[in-house]
Amino acid sequence: MDYGFVRVAAMVPRVNVADCWFNSKEICEQMLAAGSKGAKIIVFPEMSVTAYTCGDLFFQQELLVSAEVCLDEIRKATEAVNAIVFVGMPVRGVNAIYNCAVALCRGHILGAVPKTYLPNYNEFYEKRWFASSKSLTQTEVELCGETVPMGCDLLFKWKNLVIASEICEDLWTAIPPSSYAALAGANVIVNLSASNEVIGKHGYLCSLVKQQSARCMAAYVYSSAGFGESSTDLVFAGNAIVAENGTFLAQSERFTEGAVMAIADIDIEKINSDRRATTSYTDCMAFNRQSPYRTVNFVLDETGVENELMRPIHRYPFVPADGKLLSNRCEEIINIQASGLARRLSAIGCKNVVIGISGGLDSTLALLVTAMAFDRLKLPRTGIVGITMPGFGTTGRTYANAMTLMQALGITVKEISIKAAVEMHFSDIGHDQSVQDVVYENSQARERTQILMDYSNKVNGIVVGTGDLSELALGWATYNGDHMSMYGVNAGIPKTLVKYLVRWFADIYFAGNESISPALHDIVDTPISPELIPAEDTGEIKQKTEDLVGPYDLHDFFLYYMLRYGFSPRKIYWLASRVFMDDYDDVTIKKWLKTFVRRFFNQQFKRSCMPDGPKVGSVSLSPRGDWRMPSDATSALWIKECDEL
Repeated sequence: MDYGFVRVAAMVPRVNVADCWFNSKEICEQMLAAGSKGAKIIVFPEMSVTAYTCGDLFFQQELLVSAEVCLDEIRKATEAVNAIVFVGMPVRGVNAIYNCAVALCRGHILGAVPKTYLPNYNEFYEKRWFASSKSLTQTEVELCGETVPMGCDLLFKWKNLVIASEICEDLWTAIPPSSYAALAGANVIVNLSASNEVIGKHGYLCSLVKQQSARCMAAYVYSSAGFGESSTDLVFAGNAIVAENGTFLAQSERFTEGAVMAIADIDIEKINSDRRATTSYTDCMAFNRQSPYRTVNFVLDETGVENELMRPIHRYPFVPADGKLLSNRCEEIINIQASGLARRLSAIGCKNVVIGISGGLDSTLALLVTAMAFDRLKLPRTGIVGITMPGFGTTGRTYANAMTLMQALGITVKEISIKAAVEMHFSDIGHDQSVQDVVYENSQARERTQILMDYSNKVNGIVVGTGDLSELALGWATYNGDHMSMYGVNAGIPKTLVKYLVRWFADIYFAGNESISPALHDIVDTPISPELIPAEDTGEIKQKTEDLVGPYDLHDFFLYYMLRYGFSPRKIYWLASRVFMDDYDDVTIKKWLKTFVRRFFNQQFKRSCMPDGPKVGSVSLSPRGDWRMPSDATSALWIKECDEL
């Protein structure tokens, strides 16, 4: 449970039909294997003790008695495993047999959960042998000499881990039992299944698991019968899946002859955070009129996950890891940006915009998005006024890229040097120009913004802002300088994503354009800099942003997990130290995490009056949208935890 992670395993053992001793031996072996890997929740398939395809043998007393005897062997074996284990078997009730998931832990049987929806169509005849939980008249059942709770109203709880069980067909119904269990508090759903294979069924099953985990905002551990089940007219491929809130964390191969396992670490803190933040989820809880659930408590040894986390933690959480998905996502993001700007221009009847073009990533993306918006509105690109404003730190590389890009796009190009105006301003306020401090830097940023604002008045247009989400988080913007515009198209784009969007324009949108594509690639490769300090003697950029405020790959990682899930500095640091271990040592990560926290709190006043801009992803800092925070909130608690790392 350390940091909220719990290791779970979906198991598919070999079975022999009606051979409970063979099956229980396989279950025990696989249970020990999963336990040795640190699994705290271990799930076996439906009817795994007897096999699912026993047919009318389920009416045989010998099979039912043998199943219970073998369950007792499994119970004894659980004494050596620090986990809660779910196995499937027929359970004799009052005048009926029930298809049950039996929960065991540390030598005890915790309870039996009967299947609610029994398929009785096509190849399925379950009502021939079993009764539904809806017909259950008892709340307890005797198993292996113990009287244990029985019903579909059972929740198994340890600390903030709450588990509910459903069985196969339950998932395929209009309202699965797990929906009600999740609203009652279950944050992990286990499904013991015996779903056979037909063409197209697997894909549909995967969509059901993914959707149910998303709708319930829960982890979903699915285990389905595999090799050894009867081949009489059916084939069972074996399928083990671990999903969390709409995302697959692990999935086994199908059609294998041996036992298979899907194992992963689920994040209970993450699940609970999403539920707390989603008010419609709590509304559903209030409207749920189901009967109360019974809680069965269990206890495991307090051990954390292994050092190697068994779940994907991406170093760039704002950037999809899959190449094809990344390309599609880039196109979608750019369309969101362009549509937002197009709507704003249409609403105010504006046909001209002004953008400051530096030759850097952010202004390049803003310009490309603006060009798309103008094309969409069928406005001439000459209505886009790109102004490059060389200052004391402008380098030949960025200047050349800015000019090349503007000319190739066919916009109106203006060059206005700020040097003379800023020097006069220094004289007016009595600032020594040789002192390259914050006054020296911010005076340039504000002079550029004044030019943009005044020129937008001149052409009856608006200023399109270029600042991005990462800069807003860090407050890396000059108040009433580059901090200000009439519409900020990049406000929802983190820095680590900007370069991928610009590269998408280079490789996809302008593929083959020898005027634009090479310039865009060079812009992507240019060091990030505000260029407010004079360049090196060699002409290279001297002032590099990441040397001053820290690496953006770290800051975007901190930003995502702090805002999206409300993780503590301790947990963020723990994750970052594993994801970035090859690039940054722990001291460096701690240093920049503390910098991020301090700047994030201290710079809220800039975000409180930021311009309008489109929300793009799950993290937004708009004071009118996702993020409402007082500007005088203190960071003391977060800084204290950083210091204690």
